[in-house]
Amino acid sequence: MSKPIIHGVGLSPFVRKVRVALIEKGLDYDLEPVMPGMGPEGYLEKSPLGKVPCYEEGSFVVPDSSVIIAYLERKQPTPALYPSDPEQFARALWYEEYADTKVIEVCSAPFFQRVVRPMMGEQTDEDAVRRTLEEHAPGVFGYLEGQLDGREYLAGGQFSIADLATASPFANMQHGGETVDAAKFPKLADYVARIHARPSFKALIEEEKAALPS
Repeated sequence: MSKPIIHGVGLSPFVRKVRVALIEKGLDYDLEPVMPGMGPEGYLEKSPLGKVPCYEEGSFVVPDSSVIIAYLERKQPTPALYPSDPEQFARALWYEEYADTKVIEVCSAPFFQRVVRPMMGEQTDEDAVRRTLEEHAPGVFGYLEGQLDGREYLAGGQFSIADLATASPFANMQHGGETVDAAKFPKLADYVARIHARPSFKALIEEEKAALPS
């Protein structure tokens, strides 16, 4: 039986989410390179929004990182990536949503300006990076700092979709040459470093660094 295919590119925080989930669950897969919004002919039939990742397993095809990981949880329940307690389950889903919207908005700015735009032959807008870090990052990072007070993980007392989703965009921030200011946000800085040190994250981040333009 052929392995499932993940359509996308490793530097996408959403593709990284799914790849980390697959590694955590010990599931093998193949990565088929597809750039966001630039899929090959017929890709919109698989991912109608044109986004990555998209999961393909035989005749079964489904897009969207959150949907894919929820499917993987049903397919292979252990190790669990969602808390069993209803309240903690809800918390985990909230943190995933916050990460996929607000956290990624802040963390992607340095990466987009300093990595993506030069790859497209465009000039980096350092003012855009500065504005994001000065005006938007403190609120987002401050919220996460408060949520981590007294907690090793965001929900359920163990590694979950909440941590997987939250930590992923910070890898892009680092690829863009920025890190969390440990003097201002010590709990968040420690948390990101700890989650990124997990074998699942560590291997992918090293792979991504090797693929970045020198």
